[in-house]
Amino acid sequence: MQININADKTIERHAGLDEHVQTVVTNALHRFGEQITRVEVHLSDNLGQKSADGDNRCMLEARVTGYQPIAVSDHAATLHQAIGGAADKLKRAIDSALGRLQDKRHAGAAVPDEAEADVE
Repeated sequence: MQININADKTIERHAGLDEHVQTVVTNALHRFGEQITRVEVHLSDNLGQKSADGDNRCMLEARVTGYQPIAVSDHAATLHQAIGGAADKLKRAIDSALGRLQDKRHAGAAVPDEAEADVE
């Protein structure tokens, strides 16, 4: 899984921040293995805009093999909290999307079996 980190001009990127993002995203998504080819990370700080959720924003977009890109974002008081929140949201979103795919596959396979059972 490739992780690309992008930050706007208000975020000071450094090795520690990059390592933190890599660690949090990898830990959150490790169980999906090779199904995720790439994760785009976008970090920003809305300095002039005061919001109830916080000024720092982390947007994550995952490219899942055989599925449309899945994107989530989280706002928090600190950048680390936003990264963690977005990673948790992305894990749940991918879990849900892949679960729906498997349900469709199992439902599609089960229907012919039931029809064959009625014919006998």
